[in-house]
Amino acid sequence: MEIFRVQHQAQDTKARTGILTTDHGAVETPVFMPVGTQGTVKAVEPRQLHELGYRIILGNTYHLYLRPGEQVLRTFGGLHRFMQWNGAILTDSGGFQIFSLQDLRSVSEDGVEFRSHIDGSKHFFTPEKVIDIQRSIGSDIMMVLDECPPYPTSYREMQRVVDRTIRWAERCRKQWQSKPPLYEWRQWLFAIGQGGVYRDLRQRCLEALIAMDFPGYAIGGLAVGEPIEQMLEVVDWSTDWIPVAKPRYLMGVGTPVDILEAIDRGVDMFDCVLPTRNARNGQLFTTRGKLNIRNAKFRGSREPIDPGLPYYVSQEFTLGYLHHLFRAKEILGLQLATLQNLAFYQWLVQTARQKIRQNGFRQWKESFIQQWTATGRVAT
Repeated sequence: MEIFRVQHQAQDTKARTGILTTDHGAVETPVFMPVGTQGTVKAVEPRQLHELGYRIILGNTYHLYLRPGEQVLRTFGGLHRFMQWNGAILTDSGGFQIFSLQDLRSVSEDGVEFRSHIDGSKHFFTPEKVIDIQRSIGSDIMMVLDECPPYPTSYREMQRVVDRTIRWAERCRKQWQSKPPLYEWRQWLFAIGQGGVYRDLRQRCLEALIAMDFPGYAIGGLAVGEPIEQMLEVVDWSTDWIPVAKPRYLMGVGTPVDILEAIDRGVDMFDCVLPTRNARNGQLFTTRGKLNIRNAKFRGSREPIDPGLPYYVSQEFTLGYLHHLFRAKEILGLQLATLQNLAFYQWLVQTARQKIRQNGFRQWKESFIQQWTATGRVAT
């Protein structure tokens, strides 16, 4: 079951372009997936995402299970129809909540017991149940249930995590193969490699998962507090082990620099809340660097938000107007800032794909990073 095709492999780097095939359309990679945790990318309409060039977004099994719930999703015929999104959807399994909601959960071999962050009610997720919930959601790409440990974690404890991750992945795979999709489109299942910063455990985990022949593989358990150098080292190992013909997904990453460094190391797919969350807090990602739109220097500024981006929000609205909206606490400010940041992230991966095809990715990446970190001004 091949869903991915490499189109161009760069000559001087592991960076590559490809096509990810889903029944809701083809997705060019490298790709950034906006996070739509609860069936919405916050402050953005689905049609605006499409106008920006996005063809895949991310939803979260844990949150959608609690609200609106499986019954509502089935009634509407899945999340695509519920939220009026005609592109592809990838759903996380809830495994990250094992990490992020440590005070509200307990983990056993059978699965994970959660106490709802909404009303305190108890729920139990098994690997099999996670697959069934994702069937109700109808996501194009489902993720296995895994255990995402914090950093640092001891070697002995990480051994236990890896063993359980492998066993849970096999249970998820069997459940996926045991039933047809709930709706009229196919659903693919990706496995998640764990192992922390330990090379041998990462290799053992991925080799066991690769032997099960999943359609795609994620690199999990990173961006949880480890130094960036270690994160990139783990990414480099992992992409060496994951087969060339399989999509490689780095979960929860990240900054523009992190994304480009990971593309250089052979990663195809990314997601992160950074562009949308930071937008709502007034931080803009632009082709001239990061801006805090609340800063008084933007009061009355007639400069476009980002003249370097070919997007109407970036070109037609001014920094002075957006500054006013944030100061006045107008909802439109959150919307425009979010659109700007998503436009920037789309520009980032589109440019990366172009440079890879031209065999000029590494030179452009290094120039981008140098200018971004030194002056905030981006190389185009």
